[in-house]
Amino acid sequence: FTMLPRPMSSDRATLNASPRTEFGTRTTRRLRREGKLPGIVYSEGSEAVSFQVESRGARVVFGAGHALFDLKIEGSDPVPVVVKEQQHHPVRGDLQHIDLQKVRLDVAIEAEVAVELEGIEDAPGVKQGGVLEHVTREVTVEALPAAIPDSIALDVSEMEINDNLTLEELTAPEGVELISDDPAEVTIVTLSPPR
Repeated sequence: FTMLPRPMSSDRATLNASPRTEFGTRTTRRLRREGKLPGIVYSEGSEAVSFQVESRGARVVFGAGHALFDLKIEGSDPVPVVVKEQQHHPVRGDLQHIDLQKVRLDVAIEAEVAVELEGIEDAPGVKQGGVLEHVTREVTVEALPAAIPDSIALDVSEMEINDNLTLEELTAPEGVELISDDPAEVTIVTLSPPR
């Protein structure tokens, strides 16, 4: 067993934030108008801290799909965090509020990870006009925060019409465990006959 080199914090994306002291709907609306996004970071055993970030900066970090990144609130050291919840506007879909969870890098956590399909064009069933449906787009994994992948790939290039691929066919990267009561029951992708 070799010790892996610890990733330097500089390898992780950093979200720069400032403390938030004013609260209430009016304040929040003003923040959003100014292109800022309110958020809160929870950590075990200490009080949750409210912050605000530039919406653009948040979009960059979230858009890159990082499972783990550093949150740097002005006046304090960067801490490793994962996204606990993102609240979107019901109509416009833009990000309204982010909940982050401070994590310890040496304690495994559960997280949702996107499933990316590969080889869709090559699948015989697709070439025959079958309808490919991506049923489960996210799966739950357990891993150390730094080992959580941005996504897990599933090769569908061999799929024939009437094939289903379940969680059993998904291979998680090393150090990552897929969490499910019954992997055979979780359908990830189906290929139905042409309609």
